[in-house]
Amino acid sequence: MLAFLLQINAFVKSGQVFPFAVFMLWVWILWLLRVTLAAQYRPYQAAHHVSTSVVVPVVDEPEDLFREVLTRIREQHPDEVIVVINGPRNEILEKICADLDVRWVWTEIPGKRNAVRVGVGMSSSDVIVLVDSDTMWTGGTLRELIKPFRDPKVGGVTTRQRIIDPTRTVLTRWADWLENVRNEYSMPAMSVLGTVGCLPGRTIAFRREILVRYMERFLSERFLGVFLEVSDDRTLTNYTLQAGYRTVYQSTSLVFTDAPTKLGKLAKQQYRWARGSQYNTLRMLPWMLRKAPVLAVMYLSDILVPFILAGCFINWGVAIATGRKAELYGALMLPDVSWQRISIILGLTALMTLASLALRFGRHFAYRANDIAFLPIFMIINTVVLMPVRVLGFFRMAHNAGWGTRAGGFAGERRRNPLLVVPYILGAIMMCGAVLIGG
Repeated sequence: MLAFLLQINAFVKSGQVFPFAVFMLWVWILWLLRVTLAAQYRPYQAAHHVSTSVVVPVVDEPEDLFREVLTRIREQHPDEVIVVINGPRNEILEKICADLDVRWVWTEIPGKRNAVRVGVGMSSSDVIVLVDSDTMWTGGTLRELIKPFRDPKVGGVTTRQRIIDPTRTVLTRWADWLENVRNEYSMPAMSVLGTVGCLPGRTIAFRREILVRYMERFLSERFLGVFLEVSDDRTLTNYTLQAGYRTVYQSTSLVFTDAPTKLGKLAKQQYRWARGSQYNTLRMLPWMLRKAPVLAVMYLSDILVPFILAGCFINWGVAIATGRKAELYGALMLPDVSWQRISIILGLTALMTLASLALRFGRHFAYRANDIAFLPIFMIINTVVLMPVRVLGFFRMAHNAGWGTRAGGFAGERRRNPLLVVPYILGAIMMCGAVLIGG
């Protein structure tokens, strides 16, 4: 943010155009677009009645947690609840299903996608609700979730999602911040256009006909020579949009989920999401450019921003150390002593970045004011964890891989893929361009 303001100042004085300033201007324009669209969002209000089948794929979960998950689902009286236990046999989960009189089946084939196939095949309702096995419903989750289906053009709906007991650790606070930022900005903005690009899969509802129509493709579709088990929710959202339906967000349907409390597990989760998100962006890009250009711009920006920031950090770090940008910082009237000058620049950079984040994501702090004290830590996590993970996830999109965070889950394919070099080439081009932009 400091560099952006200094470059704007230099532009006003000399007319010199800085690529980084143009990039930052683009970031703020996208933010204004999201805010403007989100302000128009309204949840669906009219009651709607439709038959519902809840499908819960599960590999393993703590006994008390899974019992509570199923209990809360049953309390809302869907027409049927189907649990699909996949991978190793789990007698504890089977007993919980029996105790709660929930229909269950076991498949030895690991993987959520096959479990979804099994559950959809057993279902009979018009709307199928896919629920992660660690997701807690709240009162009215199902009733509110099905309201948008009153509109025959709506094919998929997702919920408002928050983190269970977010004040436990810094990482759970950060995860809750990310969820709420998405709830307050991206999701309602995309919902207004009827093109929520990813209906998050913790609780997600589809018209059954969509899942049946695309199931074979869901289980086998490849891109860049590889089949990825990850990002099943984004893939199903893609199919719903391609089928001509609207995908929407229903803010009055609330669920809670857990978040990693260990940095290693958090990095694995974010890496899995980064691969799947960017993979699906490239796969869906031709359709988005034709049918949903605003969505294309948002998702392409999600890919480009981490690369540009990484490139800029490299460029500006070298420039500060060598004094190459001394003229730009001349407006600050810095001391002559080198270490003092660098310290002031870094301090102002951090301060301005914090101010930028506080402004752009102020709705969360209005909801949870105490988190403003954690904003510096959030910024550090974004910089040293989230940004590198997203860049790494892009480079490794075409690598065969398993689920990543669950023992007994999908193990991935084991074969060579010559197309895995494609993301490396694209990533290298973007990184070189980002370093130049930072100049």
